[in-house]
Amino acid sequence: MSETQPTITIIGCGYVGLTLAAVLAGAGFTVYAVEVNPKRLETIRQGRSFFYETGADPLIAAGVRSGRLIPTDSYEASVPNSAMIFSCVGTPDNPDGSSNLTYVFDAAGQALGLMRDGTVFVQKSTVPVGTGAKIAAMFDASGKKIRYVSCPEFSQEGTAIRDTLWYDRVVAGTSDPSAAKAVMAVHAAIEQNRGNIAKTAGLTPPKSLPAAEHLTVSLGSAELIKVSANAFLALKISFANSIAKLADQTGADILEVMEGTGSDRRIGRAFLGAGRGYGGGCFPKDVSGLIRTAEDHGADMEIMRAATEVNDSMPHYVIRKARAKLGGAGAEGDLRGKTVAVLGLSFKAGTSDLRRSPAVVMANSLAEQGASVRAYDPEAMDEAKSYLNDHITLAKNIDDAIAQTDCILIATDWPVFLVMDLPAVAKQSGATVLVDCMNRFNKAAVEAAGLTYVGVGR
Repeated sequence: MSETQPTITIIGCGYVGLTLAAVLAGAGFTVYAVEVNPKRLETIRQGRSFFYETGADPLIAAGVRSGRLIPTDSYEASVPNSAMIFSCVGTPDNPDGSSNLTYVFDAAGQALGLMRDGTVFVQKSTVPVGTGAKIAAMFDASGKKIRYVSCPEFSQEGTAIRDTLWYDRVVAGTSDPSAAKAVMAVHAAIEQNRGNIAKTAGLTPPKSLPAAEHLTVSLGSAELIKVSANAFLALKISFANSIAKLADQTGADILEVMEGTGSDRRIGRAFLGAGRGYGGGCFPKDVSGLIRTAEDHGADMEIMRAATEVNDSMPHYVIRKARAKLGGAGAEGDLRGKTVAVLGLSFKAGTSDLRRSPAVVMANSLAEQGASVRAYDPEAMDEAKSYLNDHITLAKNIDDAIAQTDCILIATDWPVFLVMDLPAVAKQSGATVLVDCMNRFNKAAVEAAGLTYVGVGR
């Protein structure tokens, strides 16, 4: 890496910021990682991530050891020394669904007083369209020559480092061509060094990779590209789940239906998996933020409201199906006196993130309906304590979770659950029902093991 490469500050070391900081340090940049939470900062200083993300820990450890990754809580020690600032702070949603931009404006305001002329300020956080224009105006009013760029991230939790290394597109929203060029140069450095970065992280490069697209667009377009992409993917999931409900009523198999639908190249197979719905820190927040932004500008996002309603219904739909199979009083069964194992709590495999996880919703709902619930997740047990109903028992391992149960819910498709010996599970647990909340099991294999299979749209 050339000595002329800029020193970079990352403000906010959450799921996006810490991943980016570790990758950039691996690419040879000197990176200040600004994190104001003392507990998180100490963990990073020890060369570890405070959340689970595949490949993160060895990459962070290597960066800290080399001195290229510098964890700090000080703007004063980092911002003045940096030619480029990436803002990666959180944008939680408000009760009305709008985006809380307090951290975004605070980060920009604190950095402004310390940035030198010519600094490129890059907004990575997902913000409503129009936010960047306000921050850029604030910078201009200061009299400093700060160049603002919106460069939204498109990584997924669980594969965030892989997505950052082998990105499919870089979007730079700005009216300053030189600032866009600087952002593209940083990503080019990642691309040039990704082989070594992947080796450090323990990741295997993809066998083939289409050339990445590099798009320079207007500031507002860049902001809207990010939320539009997430909203469309959320829409595909809710569409698949709507069809799954119809499949349940008509004897069709949603796996076959979506395979045939997704084989149309105009549609594609990605994000057409029916199941217990989406969650996490992006899709729910971005969809609600888009709806509210549209309202503020006199546009109606009725289609996204419908997608949200379908998604919110799915955990409860799955539980109703399971309850009916478990029997008891009433047409839909009764969970009182039943013991249920919930395997998987994170919103998706590969991450410890429990924010808005459908698995957590199901576990809590089962407990509220009278079931005795034991829950287990390979990576999210520490986080689970603050998300779960107090009456839910946190199991030590899979065996502990499934012992003497009536029903087993596979709520998140961690690989360790998908390779379980089903006949042994049935014998050990005594369960009669297996609920495949994400349609990942072979139905015939489950039934051959002596378990009643419950899927979504199957």
